[in-house]
Amino acid sequence: MKLALVTFKLNVLPSTGVVVVVLSILFSVPTSAGDPDAGRQKAKSCAVCHGVDGISIKPDAPNIAGQQEYYLRTQLANYRSGKRFHQQMNIVAQPLSDEDIDDLSTWFSSIKIKVESPDAQ
Repeated sequence: MKLALVTFKLNVLPSTGVVVVVLSILFSVPTSAGDPDAGRQKAKSCAVCHGVDGISIKPDAPNIAGQQEYYLRTQLANYRSGKRFHQQMNIVAQPLSDEDIDDLSTWFSSIKIKVESPDAQ
């Protein structure tokens, strides 16, 4: 996960310029870390359960298209480490590198989903 470093400069006693306080704050704000084109290529093996566009073709596999990138990245890492258990996903995620996880997460999160309420028909 990439983190955004934000630096703020705060002039205290600006009229004298005597004290300049530099305050750096590290925010744990996830930023897009992967390459969606590489993720699209790597996602071909995911299509067996999650469909070519991230819309599941199996009743026991979730739709992952349009899912939050941070969520996808975290869950793939959890499957890889064994922190989260699913028989197939633990096997599939085991060989993934951090870069693979970033690419896949970026790809699936970049897919646009249109939601229609049942009343909208």
